[in-house]
Amino acid sequence: MFCYQCEQRAGCSGCTGARGVCGKSSKTALLQDKLTGSLVALAEAVGEQNVSEKTNRIMIEGLFATLTNVNFDDEALEKLIETAVKEKEVYASGCSVCQAPCGRMEIYEMEKVWREPDEDIKSLKSLLLFGLRGIAAYAYHAMVLGYNDEEVNRFFYKGMSALGQDRTMENLLGIVMETGAVNFKCMELLDKANTETYGIPAPAEVSLKVEKGPFIVISGHDLKDLKMLLEQTEGKGINIYTHGEMLPAHAYPELRKYSHLKGNFGTAWQNQQKEFANLPAPILFTTNCIMPPKESYADRVFTTGVVAYPGMQHVDGEEKDFGAVIEKAIELGGFSEDKQFTGINGGTKLTTGFGHHTILGAAPQVIEAVKAGKISHFFLVGGCDGARQGRNYYTDFVKEAPKDSIILTLACGKYRFNDLDLGTIEGLPRIMDMGQCNDAFGAVKVALALAEAFECGVNELPLTLVLSWYEQKAVSILLTLLHLGIKNIYLGPTLPSFVSENVLNYLVENFQISPTSTPEEDLKKILEK
Repeated sequence: MFCYQCEQRAGCSGCTGARGVCGKSSKTALLQDKLTGSLVALAEAVGEQNVSEKTNRIMIEGLFATLTNVNFDDEALEKLIETAVKEKEVYASGCSVCQAPCGRMEIYEMEKVWREPDEDIKSLKSLLLFGLRGIAAYAYHAMVLGYNDEEVNRFFYKGMSALGQDRTMENLLGIVMETGAVNFKCMELLDKANTETYGIPAPAEVSLKVEKGPFIVISGHDLKDLKMLLEQTEGKGINIYTHGEMLPAHAYPELRKYSHLKGNFGTAWQNQQKEFANLPAPILFTTNCIMPPKESYADRVFTTGVVAYPGMQHVDGEEKDFGAVIEKAIELGGFSEDKQFTGINGGTKLTTGFGHHTILGAAPQVIEAVKAGKISHFFLVGGCDGARQGRNYYTDFVKEAPKDSIILTLACGKYRFNDLDLGTIEGLPRIMDMGQCNDAFGAVKVALALAEAFECGVNELPLTLVLSWYEQKAVSILLTLLHLGIKNIYLGPTLPSFVSENVLNYLVENFQISPTSTPEEDLKKILEK
């Protein structure tokens, strides 16, 4: 196997051998490559033809399944490959019996990318692929709510075709930057899908206490799965607790109206193996990030949607029946008395729901505070969390940021510091959780609105982005920020292995991207500008 798509890759270069750092086997990695290659072939077969909703779903689900910590199930991957290969024949009828095969419709061999001798071509194709995987995750969540965008869907075929073709560095660079533009459109689509379905998020205080009695922990990103679970557990004496990226669900009116949506359990996703070990409740994974379950709690893990792990119970279908999850919750019974848990820093509650509607609603107050010198700087500190040493950088950065600064955050990276109480400025909390990783769209909207209010460019605002990356959705978001011309981004805790020296130099020269160093050094550089 060879895989270097996430930040935890082995030896800072890539995972090889029998098993990756994430836990997937070499066989699983090769199947994910084969699935990717079958999607390249599907894209080639489609060409400029019109595609059906079924084909779009196959493309989106296939790409999503190859994200880090999503699908470890070889049987499920083989079914996805078979489906993609069959769908290709719809658009390339006769190719399977052609007496003079051109190879154009065959499953593309991903080894051609991983063994590409030109490091810059390999780097740009990797950026393209990983960006497409990130977009697919957002497109999937919008799709299950009935929201689609033709431009976004068409780009999957354009991008995957480019992956399997000989392209120049200049040509690939253009497509990579276009990936950022398409991802912005996709995040906007998902924002619309979520808010029109579940209402406008509003600030919410979320307890870290787990009440006695049966309960279910739900992890991932899929709000529709949560809604169905809430509906099926209503009135049954079973409480629901969010985990990881599901925390922002508490901000949506149509979700928090359920009184048995009680609070949040657990800290960062990478701590799940320890935190789930003695949990007297089932855990439902709706998307990434699932880790290989330990024997101590494997019998309590359920998966749904594109996420899968061998041996775990999977809930499938459009109208999902979570009966088995509910039965397990009743069987286990939960805690015999209330349990107070804490965040990483000892806090007992979290806040969320400071989406772009809320922040822009307070724009006059924010602008006045800036003009009066009461707010000196805005920091967007967020992104993906991970287990690698050095991620305490983000906790220390937030703690050491000026006391007259505002910390915007989103995605699971916030668990490093979201239980801290940093006080308020003019009634505004210093830490504002904007939501899931896809809510980076909202952060961009806020930045653009502030720039307009202050009659300046985004890069002239007292705003600095300090980002942590882990997997492919972070790649798509970074490409979006570059597409929008946002500069002076601090990225860590390490730089991606798939960014070649020349591509990195291009990003540094054109966008002034900086690797994180220490909080003290970076804050000094930022505040001296």
